[in-house]
Amino acid sequence: MPVSIRFVGSGDSFGSGGRFQTCILVDGGGMRFTIDFGTSSLIALKQQGIDHNSIDAVLLTHLHGDHCGGVPFLLVDAMLGAKRSRPLTIAGPRDLRSRMGAIAGAVMGNLRVTPYAAKHTWQTNPTCLRVEVGDKVIAYTGDGEWTDAMAQMGRGADLVIAECYYYAKPIRWHLNYPAIVEHLRDFGAKRVILTHMSEEMLQHTTTIPEECAHDGMVVEL
Repeated sequence: MPVSIRFVGSGDSFGSGGRFQTCILVDGGGMRFTIDFGTSSLIALKQQGIDHNSIDAVLLTHLHGDHCGGVPFLLVDAMLGAKRSRPLTIAGPRDLRSRMGAIAGAVMGNLRVTPYAAKHTWQTNPTCLRVEVGDKVIAYTGDGEWTDAMAQMGRGADLVIAECYYYAKPIRWHLNYPAIVEHLRDFGAKRVILTHMSEEMLQHTTTIPEECAHDGMVVEL
């Protein structure tokens, strides 16, 4: 079964390189969903001509604004502007309901979502996600340092999407390029694409062998 992945937003918190914040749109298993929905995601969807009413579910890795801050705008526009007429499932870490007024879940239609604990700012209840869409597996690190759980998340996946915040600089609670290179085999994935890159990392995207995401990039599995 074909699965299509579009990097609606592939940027970091600060819009490095003029990129939108994290929003990964997936079509497969008879449904359309996003992994994360940063503050700029509604703008990015509209710029790329994507109707947000066509989205069935939003899966959130953690509660930082550049990964979930667009959800309130999505909901308000769905009610007042776009006049959404069908359900939208929003799933994420604990406290999501109390902090965003949405419903969290683990299995939705043809999706099976498995969260793994991530090593990131603990107040955001960070996770990395393994999403089974029909016969395809997409894994996303979210933000976080390398852990054994991250390797488990990506094992045998058709696609691992990995944050790569810096090229050389080590930074707490994030992956950088040396960590990615060191652990690339641990993922055991068929394909790896790097995203969530700072200005420093963006300067090296044309000189490294790994695939790097850009806003509007579409991947078919």
